[in-house]
Amino acid sequence: MPVDIVELKHKLSGLRIALAHDYLVQDGGAERVLAAFQRIFPQAHTHVIIHNPKRSHPDFARQNIRTSFLNSWPLAKNYYQWYLPLLPVAAEHLDFSGYDLVLSSSSSFAKGIIVPARAKHVCYLHTPTRFLWENRIGYLADLQYPSFIRAALPFILHQMRIWDRMAADRPDTMLTNSETSRKRIWRHYRREAQVIHPPVDTDHIPLSRHPGEYWLAGGRLVAYKRFDLVVKAFSKLNVPLIIFGVGPELKKLKRLAGPKTKFVGLVKDEEKTRLYRYAYGFIHPQIEDFGITAVEAMAAGRPVIAYGQGGAAETVIPGRTGVYIESQAWEDIGDAVIRHRAESYDPKEIRAHAETFSFNNFEKKILRQVVKVMELEDDEEPTLLDDAYGTYFD
Repeated sequence: MPVDIVELKHKLSGLRIALAHDYLVQDGGAERVLAAFQRIFPQAHTHVIIHNPKRSHPDFARQNIRTSFLNSWPLAKNYYQWYLPLLPVAAEHLDFSGYDLVLSSSSSFAKGIIVPARAKHVCYLHTPTRFLWENRIGYLADLQYPSFIRAALPFILHQMRIWDRMAADRPDTMLTNSETSRKRIWRHYRREAQVIHPPVDTDHIPLSRHPGEYWLAGGRLVAYKRFDLVVKAFSKLNVPLIIFGVGPELKKLKRLAGPKTKFVGLVKDEEKTRLYRYAYGFIHPQIEDFGITAVEAMAAGRPVIAYGQGGAAETVIPGRTGVYIESQAWEDIGDAVIRHRAESYDPKEIRAHAETFSFNNFEKKILRQVVKVMELEDDEEPTLLDDAYGTYFD
């Protein structure tokens, strides 16, 4: 362990630390950040509104998870959306008595937890609550609720927006995952947030020298990620494609798929690493807050074809680690695949770029922020050179 990380952890020794998260009902990027927090603070208790071990990453089953009163309510673990108006209440009733510091990972409700007056709350906010702000229209259109519930939802969501805006004022310090999210947080909450890119476990993804056998895409199969464009492009090209992940779009995608498209479902980390290693490259057609899967692919030395908006604009370097498509259209994806030339990329350079998003860099930056908010800093301030180039010299 680097000496400066040991020193930072020594400053925090003796503090009673808790972690908070919205709910553990899926395995996505936000959950990977929570897992990183648990790795940094292994003795901390984790508080969530709902925990469904059957749908979350199995590693969480080994953690000390404390849940809200909603966790035991009928069907809440599988259909928590039915309790939507109660989710803010459940977040506020999570008990943080006796803690000195609460570090939350939130995309919605955990930022609104209430901590004791003497405690500090550092919130790693992945994005403003998507269904209340950026995706409020699409959220209502996609819901499969009875008509009488859908008619009432606009009024419920309006009241939740009021709570959500107030809840964003509660953390003492706000961090976020990308410049895209930082701008959204300012737009909707008028709060400044410091960007700390989420960690990618590059140490467990070896560099691949394999020429490739197929193209790869994957993640949570939800509408906004636009996997339908990828599937349609490859059905036209008749080129091998593998898609990993599960979600509500799976049936639709299978109907659109051509004969050379294969769906492998939810895969373990070891299998996903193997998929990266034997791919020509990775397709990333969506606008993400950050996009961990694209960086994981680059850790294996695989180039990325990405829509150049959102987090991809901060992780993919055109011409060096991948290429941008101009619009979210299957034609642009197909054109990029046809024009792809593997000899144009250096796998070592691609991996070196991915390593700037390593867990060690993330850990150091999180510890520095926690030390700062707990006012445990030494008198000597870091130099401008260290602040600007620390990522490269870590």
